[in-house]
Amino acid sequence: MEYGSGKNILITGCSTGIGHCVAQGLKARGWRVFATARKMADVDKLKKEGFESCQIDLDNSYSIHSGVQWVLEQSDGRLDALFNNGAYGQPGAMEDITRQAIREQFETNVFGTHELTSLILPVMRAQGYGRIIQNSSILGFVAMPFRGAYVASKFAINGLTEAMRVEMQGSGIDFILIEPGPIRTEFRKNAREAFLKFIKIDKSPYQEKYQGWIKIATQEEAKKMPFSLPPEAVLEKVIKALESKTPKTRYGVTTPTHVFWILRCILPRRWLDKILLKAS
Repeated sequence: MEYGSGKNILITGCSTGIGHCVAQGLKARGWRVFATARKMADVDKLKKEGFESCQIDLDNSYSIHSGVQWVLEQSDGRLDALFNNGAYGQPGAMEDITRQAIREQFETNVFGTHELTSLILPVMRAQGYGRIIQNSSILGFVAMPFRGAYVASKFAINGLTEAMRVEMQGSGIDFILIEPGPIRTEFRKNAREAFLKFIKIDKSPYQEKYQGWIKIATQEEAKKMPFSLPPEAVLEKVIKALESKTPKTRYGVTTPTHVFWILRCILPRRWLDKILLKAS
């Protein structure tokens, strides 16, 4: 597939980690990649790397609309695929999560993502084809403690994706979930920043647990969690989701994702809860 004569894809959250890796990998395979990011500084960096790039801030409707308009102008109104990758994690016990904290979590991970998807769907309907890939998580089907806001957002994305897949049958548009487990990116660093923004540690009954987590989250060892994989593992699944003639509806990434999917199906919920508590 030659660059420029191949297929077009829009990717959100390309500044680092999974988004950046997938953008690079698909570009190398001949995809015309529209790599977007929340901050203009990251957009400029992507342009220097040779990407066609614009700003899409999922918290801002104007940014979403103007970004999509720009992409469609560049692609002559055609878009073969959308990879909804942009997201962040808000750590903290649900007891300590404020209304504002969970609102901001959903604005980015759910509402902005859904608004972007809704703008792309008419384009794909008119074409009669398209693939929409949602970067969800192992935490989109099981819940671990102190990650409740993020868990809720990914459960929501999974639910929206399942519903749209059923609704869009016969349209030629595929909806596919990618469900990573631990991936070695800056995700935990960004989660730590969100944690410090909203969680009042000194007023929490979980103060001791939080102090331990902050210490770990600041160390390089946090990127070496057991069973963790590099972002290239996600790229491999995205390629399958995009280029398979008949893609699966969901692709798990990492051993924990596969193991917990099976355990979720066979174990009583209280047994699973105890395992999840230890695993966390």
